[in-house]
Parts: sequence; C-alpha cells; structure tokens
Amino acid sequence: MKTTYSFTILRYVHDIATGEFVNMGVALYAPEARYVSAICNPRYGRLSKLFLDVNGEHLRSLMRFIQSRFEEHAAVLKSELPLEGKPKSVMEIAASILPRDDSSLQWSEPGGGITEDPAATLEQLYTRLIEKYEQRTQIPSRTDDEVWRAYRKELESNQVLARLQPKRIVAKDYDHEFDHAWKNGVWNLYQPVSMDLLDADSILDKANRWLGRATNLQDSDDKFRLWMLIGEPRIEKLRPAYGKALNILNKMPVRKDFVTERDAPKFSQELALEMARHPVSG
Repeated sequence: MKTTYSFTILRYVHDIATGEFVNMGVALYAPEARYVSAICNPRYGRLSKLFLDVNGEHLRSLMRFIQSRFEEHAAVLKSELPLEGKPKSVMEIAASILPRDDSSLQWSEPGGGITEDPAATLEQLYTRLIEKYEQRTQIPSRTDDEVWRAYRKELESNQVLARLQPKRIVAKDYDHEFDHAWKNGVWNLYQPVSMDLLDADSILDKANRWLGRATNLQDSDDKFRLWMLIGEPRIEKLRPAYGKALNILNKMPVRKDFVTERDAPKFSQELALEMARHPVSG
C-alpha cells in the first residue's frame, strides 16, 4: 500500500558564513505506516580531508546519539496505539532530537513523496544523498558500516535496535568501544565485520587484528559474549582466504558466535524473542 513520507538530510555545516556542508545522514517518517528511521554516517574521513579541524570522535558520538534516538522513536511509534497527537512531519521528530541552532549539525528543509516501502526508500535516499559521495576504491569492497546496514534492516524490522547501546570493554592493557551492545547477564557485543575486502592479505590481516583485540580484552572485569556479524566476500577467488580468516577468528580466547548475512533474519528474530523475555526494568 502506498503511503506518504517526509524526509530531511542531516548536514555537517563547517562554516555558517560560507555555507559549506557535507551530508551525513537522512531521516524518514511515514506516519500512516507508523515508520520512522534514520541512517547516519559515522565515518568522518571525508570531513577530515575537507576540514582539518574536525573533532572526529565527538562527531561520531553525536551521530550514534542521533541514530539511537530515532530508533527509540521508532519503537514507541510501533508499540503505541494511533494517536491524534502523533508527529505531523519528520521535522517535528528531528528537531526534538537535534534542535535548530547555530551548531555544525543542521537539518535540511524537508522533502517528501509517496512510497510502498519506507525502509527501502530510506536506503535509496541514503545511497543517493550520502553514500555516493564517499571515496570508493576501484575494486569493490565493503566497510564494516556497510555490512552493518544489512543486519540493521532486519534488527529494525524486529524492533531490536532501540535496545542496543554502545559499550566500552576495558581490560588491563587495552580497551575497545563496541557500537551495538545489550546486557543480559553478560554484555552481548554485536560487531559487524566486513570480509568483503580487496584481496586475501587484507582479509587475513583483519582476522588477525580481531584475534589480537579479543586476546587483549579477555581479562576485562566485564563478562561479555562477542557476536561477529560477518559480511562474506563476493569475489569467489577470495573464499579460501575467508575460510582461513574464520579459522583465525575461532582462535579468539573469548566467548564468541559468528553470524552471516544470510542468517540475519533468523538471528534478528531470535534476538527479539530473547529481549522480549527480558524487558527493560524500571
């Protein structure tokens, strides 16, 4: 069924006077479908090249905050009965999360249209308005963030995203922050890992880096379980290297699980059921 939607672009405006900006995310709201969501780009490499004084870590934290707040709005919108007082446009929701002021992150004027699939339209807008401007290598590869989007779509449809939060695991000699975590007795850490890389050496090097991270995190006081959400290589000749990489990852001396993109729907459904058995305590 077709439904109307409105959307707005999240922009990093480096200098209000000159109006220089870079698109960093997009939010979409379809009230009749009771759908609201956003995709924010946590990468700031392009910004750093354009504007040398960008505080990348602060910006990354803000993008995570904005993303999580939209996910909270989505959960409320899907769970509540239809109300006359529901937001009229995406700008009402966006402004409640990031009010209009003279800061560097600004919402664009809204656009809109008609769609049969709000989630697919949001993906298309993100690809057209943000992703196509990211620097690309000549050989196809995917980042961890791009792999996360494949899992994110399933997690969103199962109303799981709003329960996930960042978690920093601190050990004796090392610490690492995971963007997507949930505590159920132990911390469940959901880490997208792209193995869809340029060559065999890159795949093996990445597996070895994660082996090193896990080894250094194993003596943390926080009990955790590491879920590797893997993006498999699309180039057939890289499959043997991918198999070796999995063998390396299996050596991580921590509690771990591996999920592939084809299992994302089942994984998301099972996580939703597990969360339903452990509601948020007041």
